[in-house]
Amino acid sequence: MTVRTTPRGRPRDERAHAAILAAATELVAETSYAAMSLGAVAARARVGKDTIYRRWTGKAELVYEAVFTTTDSAPVPDTGTLEGDLTVLVQQLIDEFTAPAAAATLPGLLADFAASPALRATIRTAFLAPAKQRLADVFERAQERGETGDGVETDLVLDTLVGTILFRLGILGEPAGPQLARDIAGIAAKGIEAR
Repeated sequence: MTVRTTPRGRPRDERAHAAILAAATELVAETSYAAMSLGAVAARARVGKDTIYRRWTGKAELVYEAVFTTTDSAPVPDTGTLEGDLTVLVQQLIDEFTAPAAAATLPGLLADFAASPALRATIRTAFLAPAKQRLADVFERAQERGETGDGVETDLVLDTLVGTILFRLGILGEPAGPQLARDIAGIAAKGIEAR
């Protein structure tokens, strides 16, 4: 049995990938999620539509990656406390959710998620992994400092943080005041602290 060591086809052009993500973000903010088309994204990014379809299954997956994974490559915060680290992470999520593209995206994207179990599964497995890993790193350090016990459920905490922000900002339309990240992080840290 032979093991293939190189991927088939041409290597992925990272410049094209970045141009597609930027074009999607700009267009969804300018028009709306519903009005944005992959043809318009391809034209703005100066790529063919087939280039988009080789990377994403459709508009929802592309827009999710473009708009809601911007903090995944940021350094994992290390403030010295669980609450401080969570405050930084929550503020990054708030910044992501209050960006113009996110506001224009949420209603349509949530409807697409509700209609497609396959899309939900893809988002959870392909796109949430970096966010979960960042949170796991924060919890590992907190456990080493004695702030938490074993078995903190990273998925549940991530869902709690994102869900709170999504509900407050995306559904209720509440403003994100300067204290919001600290308040959410404080509640979360208190809930998982070592007892």
